[in-house]
Amino acid sequence: MAKDKIQAIKGMADMLPTDTPYWDKFTEAATEAARDYGYMQIRTPILEQTRLFKRGIGEVTDIVEKEMYSFVDSLNGDELTMRPENTASVVRACIEHNLLYDAPKRLWYMGPMFRHERPQRGRFRQFHQFGLEALGFKGPDVDAEQLLLVNRIWKKLGIKHVWLELNCLGQLDERKLYREALIKYFEANKEILDEEAQRRLYSNPLRILDTKNPDMQELVENAPKLIDYLGEESKAFLNRLEEILTAEGIQYKINTRLVRGLDYYNLTVFEWVTDKLGAQSTICGGGRYDPLIGILGGKETPACGFAMGIERIIDLMKEEGVSPAYKECSVYLAWSGSDTYLYSLNIAEKLRDRKVSTILHSGSSKFANQMKRADAAGAEYAVIIGESEVQDNTVTIKPLREHLEDYGTQLKLPVEEALNYLAEHNK
Repeated sequence: MAKDKIQAIKGMADMLPTDTPYWDKFTEAATEAARDYGYMQIRTPILEQTRLFKRGIGEVTDIVEKEMYSFVDSLNGDELTMRPENTASVVRACIEHNLLYDAPKRLWYMGPMFRHERPQRGRFRQFHQFGLEALGFKGPDVDAEQLLLVNRIWKKLGIKHVWLELNCLGQLDERKLYREALIKYFEANKEILDEEAQRRLYSNPLRILDTKNPDMQELVENAPKLIDYLGEESKAFLNRLEEILTAEGIQYKINTRLVRGLDYYNLTVFEWVTDKLGAQSTICGGGRYDPLIGILGGKETPACGFAMGIERIIDLMKEEGVSPAYKECSVYLAWSGSDTYLYSLNIAEKLRDRKVSTILHSGSSKFANQMKRADAAGAEYAVIIGESEVQDNTVTIKPLREHLEDYGTQLKLPVEEALNYLAEHNK
């Protein structure tokens, strides 16, 4: 009797080998860009105390109310949560280890996050983010720096169909006046509000501006604009940020509906969006959160950051025709004859010593089948070992890809020359 197959948990996807080149390309582009701007990596635990996210994200948010994977540790009674985002964890680590005692810090992270929401294209219950946090910088030069860094990632990946939307949230006192005006406006139109908007009306009215309900779009479009409630300092901050972006050729548009619902967000808020992924248009979001470090128990410190969803970006790479080469190895070593295996193994190990990724064919098969396997593995070179190579202490090299300079020829070289040739052409 056949046993039931065990499948992955809904919304938690496997990353298959055919997608590895996309992940590798993204990882290389993102981490190179972070290093180019002087950001250092930080890694935080997947599990944190639940109260960190209730305080750091806000108890009246969808994430905390509906989406967190939280549980009580049966061994000690601790209330724990699998991280739904990483900014709160990074801030917690900086406070706990006093990382800001001597100087501001530029930090980057990458890893899995967890939210219990309806799985759809580019949105999973276990998903991955790359993000930056700059702590101790007042900006707006650092805000602009992060936007330039993101733009550099798009260039490295070859992504073109993406644009920047920008807004300014001002400071808390300015946003309080705006919040009062917004509540008054929505109260006067309460019959148009859907159930979700009515629930948010007094707890988080700014989030109503994010609604996707088509019946509310005209209402939201005519709502008061936060930018009209900004003071001179907040306007100057936004103007300076715009000046820097314009000077560096970064195109953007001001989106007055782009907001955050919590009090610790301030000044800059931004999103990079695309029209290639359907409803999931945002692929990177961020902004400034100067009060958060104080809220989580540290000394008041300015900060800004962003996070981008890696799965969505990989989807966008595929939509735009970005096709990183699938390559299991650089060299596939084919051998024939029972007396050639140990010789071939020794060659393979010497290639690996020279940082050349090498697959040594396993098992006996026809030579033609080995060459087909070399091609399927994406190898750039086949190394061929037969009885004559063993007798002559040589190696035969066959370039497999048209872009290689010796494509179409076979080279029979002494072992040391062959090793040097392959190491040199592997750079």
